[in-house]
Amino acid sequence: MRTPDWVASPWRRRGAVVVAGALPVLAFPAPGLWWFAYGALVPWMLLVRTAPTGRRAMYDGWLGGCAFMLAMHHWLLPNLHVFTFVIAGLLGALWAPWAWLVRRFLAGTPSPGRVAAALLVVPSGWLAIELVRSWQGLGGPWGLLGSSQWQVEPALRLASVGGVWLLSFLVVAVNVAVTVLVSVRRSRAPALAGLVATATATSAVWLWSPRPDVRGEVRIAVVQPGVTDGPDSRFAREETLTRRLAGQDLDLIVWGESSVGHDLADRPDLADRIAALARETDTNILVNVDARRSDRPGIYKSSVLVGPDGPTGDRYDKMRLVPFGEYIPMRSLLGWATSVGEAAGEDRRQGTTQVVFDSGKGLRIGPMVCFESAFPDMSRRLVRDGAELLLAQSATSTFQQSWAPEQHASLAALRAAETGRPMAHATLTGVSAVYGPDGERVGSRLGTDESTTAVYEVPLAGGTTPYVRFGDWPVHTALLVLVVWGAFEGVRTVRLRWRTGSPPPSAQAANPSSTARTTRSHSS
Repeated sequence: MRTPDWVASPWRRRGAVVVAGALPVLAFPAPGLWWFAYGALVPWMLLVRTAPTGRRAMYDGWLGGCAFMLAMHHWLLPNLHVFTFVIAGLLGALWAPWAWLVRRFLAGTPSPGRVAAALLVVPSGWLAIELVRSWQGLGGPWGLLGSSQWQVEPALRLASVGGVWLLSFLVVAVNVAVTVLVSVRRSRAPALAGLVATATATSAVWLWSPRPDVRGEVRIAVVQPGVTDGPDSRFAREETLTRRLAGQDLDLIVWGESSVGHDLADRPDLADRIAALARETDTNILVNVDARRSDRPGIYKSSVLVGPDGPTGDRYDKMRLVPFGEYIPMRSLLGWATSVGEAAGEDRRQGTTQVVFDSGKGLRIGPMVCFESAFPDMSRRLVRDGAELLLAQSATSTFQQSWAPEQHASLAALRAAETGRPMAHATLTGVSAVYGPDGERVGSRLGTDESTTAVYEVPLAGGTTPYVRFGDWPVHTALLVLVVWGAFEGVRTVRLRWRTGSPPPSAQAANPSSTARTTRSHSS
């Protein structure tokens, strides 16, 4: 295929791929151009399909993947500095095989069969990337393409069926079809048919998917102290704000991540002050302790419920820690990161199991800490264990003036829609927000410039969504599609070699003399 003249220069092509790879970030908060996601991959795929070789396509995939990861996590630069580029470079390699698939199916003038296969295989390849990078050790599932649709009501309905994974698959499939429509006139009919089929299937799922079975409501309050100078000042501000909630007839009060900077067993005076607030408001308070524990070695981040008589004994220790922010993977090898950025000087300790609390007024709550709200499996497990309200205690004050607070808060909408349970995202410095069991926002959000409290009347829901029941079935289906396609390609390659008189590599290795005779025969 002939490469367009304007990208014939290697440097122009590299620049174009970098820009194209970074474009999808505009669909996420803070820009929030959710509709842009349905065409954001098109420029990237148009470039990849014109790659002269498969190797060049893989290079374009790596370069575009680096740009996407760097754009999505650019707010880490002031803290991780050069290490942000290292992480982007390593994770960008995940897109190299995907780009090879794009070229394999869309190069030249693809037949109707190739276009139909591309609508399944290329999105499946993208889901495989998202699955791999969702591993906590690689940074977790931040910036999954489907999460850009967090404020679209039909998309939230689909999330209740197949989670964020189903949304990612559909968004990539639409991008594949649009790429064919704008680049290959002869293949427009199958691409258009694919778009119609996708829209039809999506509409059917949207109509069929069950709505949340709303059963009453609860009143919860979020305390957001805002930017303060140190843990003692923060605690005093939280104390002042919480007193304002007296007489509000609440079911739960939630403080943000690291709202308490000392272990409560080691500082009974702090535990007594929180218990006094619980008595004054007649409501249990969920705090988050970020401190060295007195009963075991190491620093933990823990959700702790405090009632009128002190800590109730309900405690959840954060299980999935932020790489470099809360621990350094392979510290003996990568410990130098502390010298070039604000990486963790000491590793936090991991919890071992998720916990569902009783709020004290009959409400069962499922706490998560910080970026654990990005993991769909964690909220799904909490709901399966009986949680009626999901909670994420977060602190993004380090990234206060970036896109991070907006991106983080939006994840709660997806977790709520996936599970059919409301979710509160409570932070120290914003953005704090609450979402109902359908993923729609409840009440007003608290921005990064606010130091206040907010009371929310949160609808509760029963029933079980298909996603909670069946789990990550879109991912499993995508992996099956890749395996089936790989097997088909393998069989087709073997048959082609036998038809042309060239035995498969195993036969050539077993009988090298016959290979030589075949080569001489063809040359004569």
